[in-house]
Amino acid sequence: MPRNHSFRFKQFTIQQDRCAMKVCTDACVLGAWAVVNSQVNAGTLSTSTRILDIGTGTGLLSLMVAQRYPRVWVDAVELDAAAAAQARENVAASPFAERVRVLSTSIQAFEPEVPYDCLITNPPFYQSDLRSPDAGINQAHHAQELGFTDLLNAVTRLLKKSGVWNVLLPVEESEQLRLLAGAQGWVPFRELLLTHQPGRRPFRKLSTYVYGEKETVTNTEKELFIYETDGRTYSSSFRGLLEDFYLLL
Repeated sequence: MPRNHSFRFKQFTIQQDRCAMKVCTDACVLGAWAVVNSQVNAGTLSTSTRILDIGTGTGLLSLMVAQRYPRVWVDAVELDAAAAAQARENVAASPFAERVRVLSTSIQAFEPEVPYDCLITNPPFYQSDLRSPDAGINQAHHAQELGFTDLLNAVTRLLKKSGVWNVLLPVEESEQLRLLAGAQGWVPFRELLLTHQPGRRPFRKLSTYVYGEKETVTNTEKELFIYETDGRTYSSSFRGLLEDFYLLL
């Protein structure tokens, strides 16, 4: 996906020139795939259902979730002030402005009055990789401001025990998080391996976690190919998942 200053979807546009983390295909997959309850049923939601987007960046995930679930309210937390300001502008220009609130703060300092029903996050990926000379990119991509321990602390503090949380990570980092989350009682009941095309190794894993015993949780791991074997044509599964968002599908 090209990294332009803006990216237009069917129902909203993302401006991103002031954000280190641009719109990318894997984040779009997360926004279209994530669920807000363990029954994966939008019909059970009420107007009091509250979602927290941790590290919202451009506001992409918040807007995608608001489009998919028209009865929910979304709080989007972003540490970087410039990105938070641009996310507010993106939300204000969308049809979902009344149901999405952007807050410029760290998740560690965020203290809502009541816990959330669902969390969604595309957190910093890299725990120890080489740093970029760009401080904004470091903050967006590296876990210098939000490591796995901080993320799990936020989940424990901000999410209802009956809630769910959705996360996108590279496959190796996803396995690290799974071990840490499992030690605190969180287990994945949905997983999706994201692969560029058949024959390639998966490069991202999407997971939805719930709180409970491993024996009672059904973990269905699936695989999604972005492209067909030619590496250019979107796969039918990818088109089906993103057709409500992408203009060219």
